[in-house]
Amino acid sequence: MGPNTVKRHWAEGRPALGARLWSASPIVAEQMAHAGFDWLYVDGEHSPADILAIVRMIRVIAATGTIPIARAPWNDPAEVKRVLDGGARGVIIPWVNTAAEAERAVAACRYPPRGIRRGGSDDPAKADDEIACIVQIETIGAVERIDEILSVPGVDATFIGQSDLAVSMGVPVVGDNRHPDHVAACAEVLAGALRHGVAPGIGCSGEEEAARRVSEGWKFIGIGADGQYIARGARRALAMVRAAGS
Repeated sequence: MGPNTVKRHWAEGRPALGARLWSASPIVAEQMAHAGFDWLYVDGEHSPADILAIVRMIRVIAATGTIPIARAPWNDPAEVKRVLDGGARGVIIPWVNTAAEAERAVAACRYPPRGIRRGGSDDPAKADDEIACIVQIETIGAVERIDEILSVPGVDATFIGQSDLAVSMGVPVVGDNRHPDHVAACAEVLAGALRHGVAPGIGCSGEEEAARRVSEGWKFIGIGADGQYIARGARRALAMVRAAGS
């Protein structure tokens, strides 16, 4: 297993930039991987991808040198094991709201004695060091317990689910959310991550927000999604040609 360059970025204090893959298409995954992102995550929670599609996408991403990450469907060791055995170099684990849930997430990502993972590697100690355990913070309850969650040994990064966080707070669900309560909650996660030596991560609505998040100090930044880029490119191309004929 080669070095996980995303974890190297974090160790050196540099942001690692990536995007979400919702399409369940290895062809789209390969095209996105050639764009030069540091990482891409295959979404196993909110996409039609089954485990076979997820593994195929992981493999084509890895072949380009981009780090493949998967979002597990749930905080379930069986689900985490499947994506790790399929080649994911990190796992985003949804709905982590307590220290106990963070401990469960870490245990699923690590071999004994640090965890309960089985199979998938001839060198468990090295695999433990190169796999990123990323806990998703998506409720105000998780924000309020951020110190206890990030005190759990083995948590490498956070990843804020901005829409679900907004829902849990009863504030509008919008891209690049500027509601003051939402801004304050994100800032608390950022501060907590920095206190505990964990890479602070957040999913963004696009490149303008992502650029601002870099300047704020976030280190695991999702810029956008495959469908977003496809739709935007298609609209731009069509508008240009229609304008030429008008």
